[in-house]
Amino acid sequence: QVQLVESGGGLVQAGGSLRLSCAASGRTLSRYAMGWFRQAPGKEREAVAACDWTGTVTNYLHSVKGRFTISRDNAKNTVYLQMNSLKPEDTAIYYCAASLRAVISTVYEYWGQGTQVTVSS
Repeated sequence: QVQLVESGGGLVQAGGSLRLSCAASGRTLSRYAMGWFRQAPGKEREAVAACDWTGTVTNYLHSVKGRFTISRDNAKNTVYLQMNSLKPEDTAIYYCAASLRAVISTVYEYWGQGTQVTVSS
């Protein structure tokens, strides 16, 4: 069983930064792709960023490109999402997810509980 625990969310003013962390336990995820998703009130969940098992191949939601960066430390079994130049429309619950595939996938088997990010204008 894999547990994913997100941290680092909070309240920040527009233009500010936050770094989300996702720590995995129960299984090493160093060979698997990871992703970050978000869901705002009244909206569907959307994929924000993903990386392959090396962390060198990445995908981003168009609206966060150039502002968000996904990275991973396989030695720590942890994935990060650095969020800069935050906007009110980035407000959402952010979830990390693990895919049992080495390359970026649309299928994720494990999910965290989420962390709230609120950006005030």
